[in-house]
Amino acid sequence: MSPLFTHKPFFSFFKSKKTEGTFFSAALLISGFLLLVIIVFCALSPFIAPYGETEQNLSDSLAPVSSRHLLGADKMGRDLFSRLLYGGRVTILSAMGVVLLSVIIGVPLGLFSGYYGGKFDAVVGRFCDVLLSFPSLLLAFLFIAALGRGITNAVLALGIIYVPMLTRLVRSLTIVEKNKTYVETAVSIGFSRPYVIFRHILPNCIDTVLVQLTLDLAYAILDLAALSFIGLGISPPVADWGAMLDEGRNFLLQAPLLALAPGAAIVVTVVSLNIFCDCITQYMDPQGRALPSFDSIEKKRLSEQMKNEQMKNRESLQQ
Repeated sequence: MSPLFTHKPFFSFFKSKKTEGTFFSAALLISGFLLLVIIVFCALSPFIAPYGETEQNLSDSLAPVSSRHLLGADKMGRDLFSRLLYGGRVTILSAMGVVLLSVIIGVPLGLFSGYYGGKFDAVVGRFCDVLLSFPSLLLAFLFIAALGRGITNAVLALGIIYVPMLTRLVRSLTIVEKNKTYVETAVSIGFSRPYVIFRHILPNCIDTVLVQLTLDLAYAILDLAALSFIGLGISPPVADWGAMLDEGRNFLLQAPLLALAPGAAIVVTVVSLNIFCDCITQYMDPQGRALPSFDSIEKKRLSEQMKNEQMKNRESLQQ
């Protein structure tokens, strides 16, 4: 390993370990700011992009960076910056579709499986085992081969693949919650089981589930980019980060930004999501919070004493 990455100060800069239970840590603020910028720019791409998504000008083929093209142009003369914004919107919305589909299927399965148990739990467990026994991308290839190419089928395939992981998480949380006193009290009062599941158990699981969904969003962006890179995702000429990366790899020597720009967008988005998710997880987990050191406690105590003494001195002088 390079000495650069083994040097403690360099590596500790990227650690999201909080100090004294602070929620707004540096890592959270930086990753959140980057995510906000990416989401806002991609959402407002029709208003921010200087050119249309498929607007071509063959005279600008492989044009370098200039005032007309901030990141250059591709082989068809399409503005790279504009396509990067439009492609980001497609990629992020598709990833959200994957996560939403997994929630619609996985959360109810996990809730009912964990609460009722028995044969239903066994059937759901074997279903999850079968899906998890295959590599995710290989299973996505099989689904797309059966359903056909296209971004819609890619979202459906990945959404189904993400169901087992979410189902197991929700099931384990439900098993823990259903044995607590508030659930037994709600059942003894006479509330129906579906009401208890969705009104009482689910709200107490939602924090952990949201953290997992944030992490799944990062994985979905990577998987969708991989499918588009090999031609199983978005169909040209619609822009997509994975498809743009595939187009740009053929021009690495003439126009390296054609591949570097979408690649950097994928890396920054995924890393920011992972760091953001890690910060929230540490804040939610009391064991992950760093306790204040004795030195910091002593400094705070001394500073408070000095402030009190200064206040007393001011009051005595005024009298």
